[in-house]
Amino acid sequence: MSKLLDEVTILRKKLQEVHVPPDLEARVTANLEEIERLEHDISARVHIEQMMRYIDWVINLPWDIRSKDTLDLANARKIFESHHYGLQPVKERILEYLAVLKLNEDRWEKEKKVEEAHSTHSMLARRAPILCLVGLVGTGKTTLAKSIAEAMGRQFVRIAFGGMSDALELRGQSRVRPDAEIGLILKGLRYAGTKNPVMLLDEIDRVSEATRGDIMGVLVELLDPEQNSAFVDHYLDYPFDLSDVLFVATSNNTTNIATAVLDRLEPIQMPSYTDEEKIKIAREYVMPALLHESGLTSENLSIDDAIWPKLVRPLGYDAGIRSIERTLNSLCRKVALSIIEGKAKTFRVDETNIKDFIEAY
Repeated sequence: MSKLLDEVTILRKKLQEVHVPPDLEARVTANLEEIERLEHDISARVHIEQMMRYIDWVINLPWDIRSKDTLDLANARKIFESHHYGLQPVKERILEYLAVLKLNEDRWEKEKKVEEAHSTHSMLARRAPILCLVGLVGTGKTTLAKSIAEAMGRQFVRIAFGGMSDALELRGQSRVRPDAEIGLILKGLRYAGTKNPVMLLDEIDRVSEATRGDIMGVLVELLDPEQNSAFVDHYLDYPFDLSDVLFVATSNNTTNIATAVLDRLEPIQMPSYTDEEKIKIAREYVMPALLHESGLTSENLSIDDAIWPKLVRPLGYDAGIRSIERTLNSLCRKVALSIIEGKAKTFRVDETNIKDFIEAY
C-alpha cells in the first residue's frame, strides 16, 4: 500500500471518529474516493494536495466540542483582582454579565432540547452581551479579555485587526485559488480546540481605510446572533455555528467603527491611570512578573520608594502602563547583565545610582 493510501485510510478513520455534519461528511468521503482514483496520476498531485489540506481542516475543526463553563463569580472576582488593579466599574460590569449567564445556565440547557422550530429564539436567549473595551493603549483591554476567559474556564483566542487590509483574512479564500487559506476565525477555533472560546477581536478600529467597509460587513455577520449561527468561510464552503463563541472586542475609540457594528456591541470605557495607580500597578503586578521573566528575584533587585515616581514618566506621559513597563524591563535586563558579568548579586536603585540604570536620567 502506498504512503498516499495510508494517509487516506487514516483520514477515513478520523472522519468516523469526529461528528462532521452528514452532508459535509459525504463531500469529504467523495474527495477521499477521488484521491484514491487519482493516486497514480502525476498531473493531479497539486489537486490531491489541495483536497488533502481541505479534508484535514474539516476533520480538525471543533464541530461539537465545547468546554464546560465555570461560572463561579467569587472565583471570577478573585481572578480580576489578581490580574488588574482598580477598574472597579469595568469589573462590576463584567461580573454583571457573568451573573446573568449563571442565572440562565439551567434554562439554556432546557432550551437546547426544544424542537427545531424554536431554535432561533433559544439561540437569541442564550447570547451573552458582546463587550467592546474602549480605551487608550496600555490600559489593560487585552489582559482583561484574557481574564474573562480564565474566569469562565474557556479557551482564549486573539485575532488582531490592526492593519488588516482584506476581509478575506477573516472569511477565508475560495479553494479555486491554488494558494487558498481558511479564515482567521476558523483558524482560531481549531487552535482553541473548542467551539465556545472567548474570541478577542483586537483593535477593530485600526483596520485599513480602503477595506474598512468590507471588514465591517464581516464583523456584522460575526456579531449578529441571527447570522453567526451559519457563518460561511469561503475556504470551508459550509456553514459553521459560531453562536457559542463569546466575542469580546477592543478599540482605541469608536470613531472608525461602523454604526451597524457598534449597534451590536456594548461599549465599556477603560479609564486612564493616574500616577499613583501606575506606581501601585508597577510595584505589585508588573515588577514581580518582569523579575520572574528575567530570571531575577526580589533579593537581586529592589527599588527605593523615592524612585518610583520618577519611573512613571521619565520621557513623558501616557494613559496606560506601557512606558513604565518598558522602563522596568530595561532595568531588569541591565541588572541581569551585571549579575552575569559578576559585578554583584544584589542591586538597589536609589537617588545616587538611578542614572546607571535608567537611560532617561
